[in-house]
Amino acid sequence: MTTAKAGDTVRIHYTGTLSDGSVFDSSEGRDPLEFTLGSGMVIAGFDAGVTGMSVGDKKRVEIPCDQAYGPRHDQAMQRVPRKEIPDSIPLELGLQLQMQAPNGQPIMVTVAELSDDEVTLDANHALAGKDLIFDLELVSVAEG
Repeated sequence: MTTAKAGDTVRIHYTGTLSDGSVFDSSEGRDPLEFTLGSGMVIAGFDAGVTGMSVGDKKRVEIPCDQAYGPRHDQAMQRVPRKEIPDSIPLELGLQLQMQAPNGQPIMVTVAELSDDEVTLDANHALAGKDLIFDLELVSVAEG
């Protein structure tokens, strides 16, 4: 039986949960996730968890934050004068906005705090600093 290895294209069903049991993502009700092992298309811990599985295998993988989205970084928090945000944007906690980095790349930020004078924007990934748990089922392997 073929086992998944770097360079193979795999299709996998998954459910991702946090340590408190809350689900943050799942392929349930959708097509399986398809990606090439070892290509950097998914987080390192997910890639490592799928490597060595055979079609039909199911397993649980616990991924520490450093193999997922990394630690939270205080420097990714930015305070912006509220007057610099256009009035047409209805600011509320948790709102996701797209900004432009100095190099022109788009950056997703989340409104983390609001006051009358300032808006605190968080550029950390929503799952940064969190250990992740994935229940995996390998659906297919196409050798690369």
